[in-house]
Amino acid sequence: MIAIVKPDELSTRRSTEEGTPRQERAVREILAAVRAEGDDALKRYTRELDGTELMSFEVAEEEVEEAYTRVSDSFVHALRRAAERIRHFHEGQRRQSWMETGSDGTVLGQLIRPLSRVGIYVPGGRAAYPSSVLMNAIPATVAGVEDVVMVTPPRPDGSIHASTLVAAREAGVHRIFKVGGAQAVGALAFGTPSVPRVDKIVGPGNIYVALAKRLVYGQVDIDMVAGPSEIVVVADRSADPVHVAADLLSQAEHDPMASSVLITPSADLAKEVAAELEKQCERLPRKEIAEESLREHGAICLTQDLGEAVETANRLAPEHLELMVEDPWRWTGRVKNAGALFLGPCSPEPVGDYFAGPNHVLPTNGTARFFSPLGVDDFIKKTSLISYSREALFRDADAVITLAEAEGLAAHAESIRVRLRKGEKNE
Repeated sequence: MIAIVKPDELSTRRSTEEGTPRQERAVREILAAVRAEGDDALKRYTRELDGTELMSFEVAEEEVEEAYTRVSDSFVHALRRAAERIRHFHEGQRRQSWMETGSDGTVLGQLIRPLSRVGIYVPGGRAAYPSSVLMNAIPATVAGVEDVVMVTPPRPDGSIHASTLVAAREAGVHRIFKVGGAQAVGALAFGTPSVPRVDKIVGPGNIYVALAKRLVYGQVDIDMVAGPSEIVVVADRSADPVHVAADLLSQAEHDPMASSVLITPSADLAKEVAAELEKQCERLPRKEIAEESLREHGAICLTQDLGEAVETANRLAPEHLELMVEDPWRWTGRVKNAGALFLGPCSPEPVGDYFAGPNHVLPTNGTARFFSPLGVDDFIKKTSLISYSREALFRDADAVITLAEAEGLAAHAESIRVRLRKGEKNE
């Protein structure tokens, strides 16, 4: 079910869904329609693609209140505990504006301001992802975003999953709209009479959502275009094969395109994990999905030693990296590329997905080489502040003029010279 390979047989970059030309044409058509027709296009696509007729897109306050009666007390309690941890972690990422004043009276600095309005895309329809609501909305509220707008596809009866609505309330979402797919991305990017235009769109979705986010980038900002989920487990002989197999399957059950890779110098562990994967797979409700994922995109990689195992993981730059080794802290400094790092046998990836606090929106497909997890910084903007004194201007004038003239920009140089001439007259 899963291949055993050498390090040089592992691809350092998996192919992900880029979308077919037909899919891209469809998305372009939807975006153009939403831009031109607004709510009329949203109603049409919601009827055609989601199978429901909506007179109003915005979720009413009464619907959110009623959602609390349709979830268990234990769910609300767990959700609030998770939200508290996520909020606490992201509060540590807050930045402050800063300024420094020189002895000549010059003031230089940076102003930190939150984005005014952001859009959160949350997958819906048959599935519910309240954890995705928390992870996308809470960093925005911690950053100080004044208006957090959420869009999510309605079910055929026009409703939204109760757990999603409750999560939105607990995360601080201000407005919720029953619209999904590329049309929802278009509504957030361009604005319609019902759905307000936003400054940034974050959150996962299917290939049509991903294509739409790519196409509206520049009109608005986006977080990232994430690929299928992935996990790499680096393990030595001390690792429990039952635990390793369970963690690999926690990602394999996501999607047939998900990738689960074990890297180990232990041939015995490799064989035990391979056997355990087959055994545990039989018990999974999503057995077929997990089996296809392991068969097509999974691997067990045998290395010479742990050093080579960690270096192989660095080349893969995975979304999730577990160090299931005897002394994980010893190897932490050697890890260069990973979206999230999980240390030791009691830190399985699902605690990060739901509860620990760090964000589970992570770079995939090798992009952990240069991308970071979603966080407060994604919801702020920075403005440089410059206040020159007369003394500083006269001191630096010749250098500025020299650099401007070297670039052939005479007006730049002249904007400095006019001040010098006026200053000399006033002396």
